[in-house]
Amino acid sequence: MSKVERRVRSLVREDGEMRDAVEVVLDRATDGEVQWVDVRDEITSGQWGRLIEKEILVDGETGFALADPDAIEAGMTNDDDGDLSSGGDVETPETTSWTKWDKIAGVATLGAFVGYAVSPVRNAIAGSIDIVLGPLLNIVPFYVVIMVIALATGLYSTLLRAGLMDMDKMSAYQDRMKDIQNRRKEAKERDDQAALDAIQEEQMDAMGDQLGMFKEQFRPMVWIMFLTIPAFLWMFWVIGYRGSESAYPEIAAQELIVPIAGTVTWDAGLVGPIQMWIVWYFLCSMAFTQLVQKSLNIQMSPTSS
Repeated sequence: MSKVERRVRSLVREDGEMRDAVEVVLDRATDGEVQWVDVRDEITSGQWGRLIEKEILVDGETGFALADPDAIEAGMTNDDDGDLSSGGDVETPETTSWTKWDKIAGVATLGAFVGYAVSPVRNAIAGSIDIVLGPLLNIVPFYVVIMVIALATGLYSTLLRAGLMDMDKMSAYQDRMKDIQNRRKEAKERDDQAALDAIQEEQMDAMGDQLGMFKEQFRPMVWIMFLTIPAFLWMFWVIGYRGSESAYPEIAAQELIVPIAGTVTWDAGLVGPIQMWIVWYFLCSMAFTQLVQKSLNIQMSPTSS
């Protein structure tokens, strides 16, 4: 079964009125081509658009050409006996390969994680960051410094995800899984055991798609953590955590008033062992990330077709 035939079968199964629309297009086509003016009195613009979207109609010389007239006609016949086991019309995208720089960033990120447990590593990383952020502590309050870091985090995390994560591939992965689920449901309704067995095998093969989606999502996360962990270690170093000595004890002891908790210091455990500065950072980070995404009109989640 060709891809065009599968698309036609899927289209007419989803919407019975599309069968009439396809028949009209087939009937009005001249030399394999048809124009909107030829069919606009019999089908809606939405139906015309879906035929183009599904690539049943493609660009022609004078209008739109039928992608494959024979396959379209085949897709219109005997739909009840359609071969659900032959695979859907959604292709599996190629998996994104990590560059050497991605791998270097991943290794460096793992090394930075060590700083949470090993003081010399933490002191080395935080001391380097302090050259840049330390002077800010003499200019603005610590809560403003955290807001600046959170804003920077929201900005580069949004840009990195938009630049490194291919939303088209993510959508393709989701579309393929949705297509398999739809065909599986139809096969169950028809009690077609042969099709169910074939779809089950295809579903097992498609498990690799989950790994592909994970790689797409994790690639920008490596770079985000590569940039965020040093800044987080610096705040960790400034305030002190889990018995470690504060590099700026006067800041750690600063008092501030927060809702419900009342008067607390930056090193006070606000939610269990989670200190006040961590809570403030995550609140600011989430708020600024949403603000950046809305301001730049960047979509962070894939959309299925």
